[in-house]
Amino acid sequence: MDHSVKSLLQESDGNIVKAARDWQLQNDIHAKSAEELDAYMHEVLGVMRDSTVKGMRSDLRSVSGLTGGNAYKLMTAVEAGKTAGGSLLGRIAARALGVAEYNAAMGRIVAAPTAGACGILPAVLITLQEEYGYTDDQLVDALYVAGAFGLVIATRASISGAQGGCQAECGSAAAMAAAAIVYLKGGSAEQSADACSFALMNLMGLVCDPVKGLVEVPCVFRNVGAISVALTAADMALSGIVCPIPCDEVIDAMRQVGDAMPSSLRETGEGGCAGCPSMCR
Repeated sequence: MDHSVKSLLQESDGNIVKAARDWQLQNDIHAKSAEELDAYMHEVLGVMRDSTVKGMRSDLRSVSGLTGGNAYKLMTAVEAGKTAGGSLLGRIAARALGVAEYNAAMGRIVAAPTAGACGILPAVLITLQEEYGYTDDQLVDALYVAGAFGLVIATRASISGAQGGCQAECGSAAAMAAAAIVYLKGGSAEQSADACSFALMNLMGLVCDPVKGLVEVPCVFRNVGAISVALTAADMALSGIVCPIPCDEVIDAMRQVGDAMPSSLRETGEGGCAGCPSMCR
């Protein structure tokens, strides 16, 4: 099977959800029929929604004590009108942080596409539903779209920080979320591809440098930064801006950049933020 964005667009023929669902059904280990797969995807959405709620606790802390409780602070500031980015961006950011902190505290999350990038897609989808009134069925369709682009990235490049840096984790998640946003806002399959490209371009080269080897610092905060990339990438595509580089080529470039990264910047906890003196102490 040709896992490429070009192939996805060709197979879509005006219905990217159907093409994405067909891809998922061919690759999924949880379901043998479209009905079983839909039920599973609704379960996934339920876990995502639950994690956005449980990650908002003020007393949430990870075992290491490095993270937790900051999502509550951010949401409180957003609701009080103290932030500069406005309500929509602020709520998505707070939920992205909350899910990532909940993961660090050993909560149940959805790897989307990885645990280190778990906050981005749930925060985007749940908050857009809150803002625009999308149904759960529409969110599941958006998950199919996100999953199809994630499958291409995983196949052509990587979704592993150890292999390709955080561009492969938060970068991939932002690209998946951007494609899903375009779908929800009524954009075309081609615009979803453009949004995916823009997101990857903006996060290309992002290193994986977990302090103490834990998926906490700077990981949870990168989930927050990635949602702004996802939103702006989607907005560019929805406005009619066409990415000058085909999506498959951007994904291939991400793979090349990841391969060129030194091992100290690929999840070994040796370089980048992990190498800062205060963190080493």
